[in-house]
Amino acid sequence: MKKYCFGIDVGGTTVKCGLFSTEGVVLDKWEIPTRTENDGKQILPDVAASIMGKLAEKNITPDSVTGIGIGIPGPVNENGCVPYAVNLHWGYVDIEGELKELTGIPVKAGNDANVAALGELWKGGGAGARSMIMVTLGTGVGGGIIIDEKIVPGFHGAGGEIGHVHVDDSITDPCNCGNCGCLEQVASATGIARLAREELANSTDESILRGKDHISAKTVFNAVKEGDALAIRVAERFGLYLGKALAGFSCVVDPQIIVIGGGVSKAGPILLDFIEKNYRKYTFSACRQTDFALALLGNDAGIYGAAKMVC
Repeated sequence: MKKYCFGIDVGGTTVKCGLFSTEGVVLDKWEIPTRTENDGKQILPDVAASIMGKLAEKNITPDSVTGIGIGIPGPVNENGCVPYAVNLHWGYVDIEGELKELTGIPVKAGNDANVAALGELWKGGGAGARSMIMVTLGTGVGGGIIIDEKIVPGFHGAGGEIGHVHVDDSITDPCNCGNCGCLEQVASATGIARLAREELANSTDESILRGKDHISAKTVFNAVKEGDALAIRVAERFGLYLGKALAGFSCVVDPQIIVIGGGVSKAGPILLDFIEKNYRKYTFSACRQTDFALALLGNDAGIYGAAKMVC
């Protein structure tokens, strides 16, 4: 009997869904709205209804489904429960128990960033490796740690919260987490824009960036590609912060590969140049030859990783 699994990635606006073969071939993918009203009580029933509808559409029996993997934007404990998920308006939710009761299919839940990392290890930038650190550079800085093809969630569900390692004592305004000087404040898309504004304020150098109404990570790295000296200084600072942070993580995790994803990674291989040289300078000698790669799966990483948890 052919076996199938589902990968579900719950976001604040939409739920991404994928039907997979257990070999990792995506057979269908679709989205449904995330109904967060009424404390998000309809989210899991909607997911269940969508899954059961897809089974009927494809003439697949539930007993040929190995499981439903689901990524959630919040911490997930070892029992498959979420203490809270702010973007979903959830308090405590037993995801695995409730979704299994609704579908009759085994369920495995995980934090969405960790699950996306697993997807990249399975079929993306980390394919072929067994251990990986993934960093997602978007509005914030997220991440995931995979050891021997298994997610490391941590005791409190905070494993892989790379963006909240402290990297700069001079930053006195708070990060979204409430602390000051987090990596997220200098290495995210908004962090890179922050560094650019600082460079512009502290220099009179001519720059493509000077006078622009809106400075983003994209405009900074576009300027880097054109050889803009000020933009290159910004990229050097970004690379120093992130490279040193990853050097520290590697002394603990010793990954086979480090994968960089998120919107900022669209800058391409040039982004890795600034990170890698600082990583190799500051990391422990045994970790110095760790590979680097860009993420490949984009917005599908979450459904791939969720499927991998149960295939």
